[in-house]
Amino acid sequence: MSQWRVAQDLAPALAEEFASLERVFALAGERLTRDPLSEVIRIERDGVRYYVKRYWGAGKGLRRYIGRPRVKAEWQNLKHFARWGIPTAPIVAHGLERRGGAFVRGALITRELEGTLDLAALARQGDARLRDPLWVDGVSRQLARATRLMHDHHFTHNDLKWRNLLVNEKAELFFIDCPTGSFWWGPLLRYRIVKDLACLDKVAKQQLTRSQRLRFYLQYRGRARMSAADKQRVRQVLTFFEGRE
Repeated sequence: MSQWRVAQDLAPALAEEFASLERVFALAGERLTRDPLSEVIRIERDGVRYYVKRYWGAGKGLRRYIGRPRVKAEWQNLKHFARWGIPTAPIVAHGLERRGGAFVRGALITRELEGTLDLAALARQGDARLRDPLWVDGVSRQLARATRLMHDHHFTHNDLKWRNLLVNEKAELFFIDCPTGSFWWGPLLRYRIVKDLACLDKVAKQQLTRSQRLRFYLQYRGRARMSAADKQRVRQVLTFFEGRE
């Protein structure tokens, strides 16, 4: 059984090229990443670049039958972001193939967010924008809003690192790459929220001032001062990775 969907607003030639899993797996392009289960290539058509993620494995044994395949989780999570008003990469095509109930292969194609760079790259390059308080505050507010929106929906990213946050020349922020994000409740949700915030702070503590990091948390909470519960959570965030690295 094969399930494959292509965006309706694609140009006819591109829709034809992306018309099926068979055609998508035959595409040649610049390989960006590869592991035993998947690869990412980048192709360019009419001056527009597309990222093609191809998966041919879901893991060993029962993982092929139980749970969401990683590719399905990723396109579903990107659709959640779009529905919640969190800017993300536009999905061009997606789908998967099963045989006898087992995952065989799948793919996800997204359109490039033009003129963007991930925040981790900005940090590595020592980009001057990270030294501009107004720029940092604008991006911080967008990040705080989007993170709170996720968490308000009982959803956590689970890999909320600077490398998965893109910013363009207009200082607009975008969320990408979320195959391990999921919904949680109760103590597990609270734990995962702390993990998301701790992942963000790993680079933030090296690049931003204490005041900027505190301001982000208050923006995330939507308040001017921290409560006793906020102070406890901040302590959990600051110590989350102790002994793990």
